[in-house]
Amino acid sequence: MINELILAAPSPEEGGDHQPPNPLLPQWYDITWSLVAFAVVLFVFWKFVIPKYKQVLAERRETIEGGIERAEAAQAEAAESLKAYREQLAGAREEAAGIREEARTQGTQIIADMKAQATTESDRIIANGNTQLDAQRQQVVSELRGDLGKMSVDLAEKLVGTSLSDDAKQAGTVDRFLAELDAETAK
Repeated sequence: MINELILAAPSPEEGGDHQPPNPLLPQWYDITWSLVAFAVVLFVFWKFVIPKYKQVLAERRETIEGGIERAEAAQAEAAESLKAYREQLAGAREEAAGIREEARTQGTQIIADMKAQATTESDRIIANGNTQLDAQRQQVVSELRGDLGKMSVDLAEKLVGTSLSDDAKQAGTVDRFLAELDAETAK
């Protein structure tokens, strides 16, 4: 291709004092229009793009700095909340220990009261039983004395063969017999 350009160019012998164009240097009108287009693009960038870019960067910086400040504030608040939670937990543990101790004390008191009540009830039942037993024994003894007296009088009548139906004699004989019987059992 370069060979064709060289061949197509007019030679100085043919009457041309015109020099061949340098392929590395553009023409003046290309440079002019390129400068105009560059100026327009530069103006648009300077007027619209760069301020918007600065605004976006400033917003990002504010967002990041605000996020860091909010994170630090949240971290401080979390640390404060954790401290308050730990204090509440310690207070709750102390309160729970106090409640457990109070429950143990009340439990011990209730057990002691129940034991005392059971002992009192047991003593009352035993006393009632002893009273009833004494009353029943007295009743049995008095019934036995009456029956024993009658049987002894009947037996004595059979042995003696006479009637001992006089009540005064019969009562005296029975009493004397029982007194002798009591004396014998006491020995």
